[in-house]
Amino acid sequence: MSVKILMVCLGNICRSPLAEGLLASKLPKNKFTVDSAGTGGYHIGREPDHRSIATAKKNGLDISHQKARKFSPKDFEDFDYIYVMDNTNYDDVTFLAKTDEHKQKVELILNELFPGDNVDVPDPYYGLQNGFDMVYEMLDEATDLLAKKLIEKHS
Repeated sequence: MSVKILMVCLGNICRSPLAEGLLASKLPKNKFTVDSAGTGGYHIGREPDHRSIATAKKNGLDISHQKARKFSPKDFEDFDYIYVMDNTNYDDVTFLAKTDEHKQKVELILNELFPGDNVDVPDPYYGLQNGFDMVYEMLDEATDLLAKKLIEKHS
């Protein structure tokens, strides 16, 4: 049975699709499944933002097949780990947790780089392309550490 990891941001079209694509590219597909969702339902069924797709493509990843979906309380049952992009996402997701076990599955992704600092991945949606490049670099570093930790723990 594969280990399931969920990446969560607000709309599931900018940050979490990049995080999903990055982490999935660094983990063995036969042991791990990576998905993403948004806390808001604004973009359900849509592909990632064209700037996220372009940033991923420029770095050798294809995330154009992803489709936005909304986070569901059922995700607590379906996923082993839930990584959120910012503190608002953390609050929104943990608010839906029915048990402490569910709440303990949720972590800020940049705590991989800055343990316990609760640093947000900035939302690049209203900015320029360089914001997407910056987010990609942050998530690339964080997913390097996360992939190593997950592989060590589940091998």
